[in-house]
Amino acid sequence: MKGRVKFINEREIQINDRIRDPEVRVIGPDGEQLGIMSSREAYNKAAEMELDLVKISPNANPPVCKIIDFGKYRYELIKKEKEAKKNQKQAELKEIRMTPNIDTNDLNTKVNAGRKFLSNGHKLKVTLRFRGREMAHMKESEHVLTDFANQLSDCSTIEKPSKTEGRNMSIVLTPKK
Repeated sequence: MKGRVKFINEREIQINDRIRDPEVRVIGPDGEQLGIMSSREAYNKAAEMELDLVKISPNANPPVCKIIDFGKYRYELIKKEKEAKKNQKQAELKEIRMTPNIDTNDLNTKVNAGRKFLSNGHKLKVTLRFRGREMAHMKESEHVLTDFANQLSDCSTIEKPSKTEGRNMSIVLTPKK
């Protein structure tokens, strides 16, 4: 018999004599159905073949157990998990900072940088930073953010509308699917 394994994926997998259900549906090592039998009988059958009895589907009625090599089964689970993790795409949040009195050419440069971030699949946070006397004209400067969002409306959507947080006003854009 194989050694004891504690946890995979933060949950305990029941193997061999740790299966306490009175009846289980058993699947053989080649995938053939061996029928419904007591868990003790299934464990003895697995011991005869020098393999492990692993509970595959605990929520089924009766639970489904398979006679397999547990080390190989665990390896396959870890391999599937790594493959799923590799296929996930992390959307980074990129930030572009500006001041309210930005010139149009500078704004266009920032828009092009934002377009590049969005085309790479990243979210974009556009922040207006206010200093000193600029704080008195925060509402009048909101049009800079709306112009920025309008110029990128062909490749993005507004996830969070403009929001004032202390000395900053920001908007979050996400790429269109």
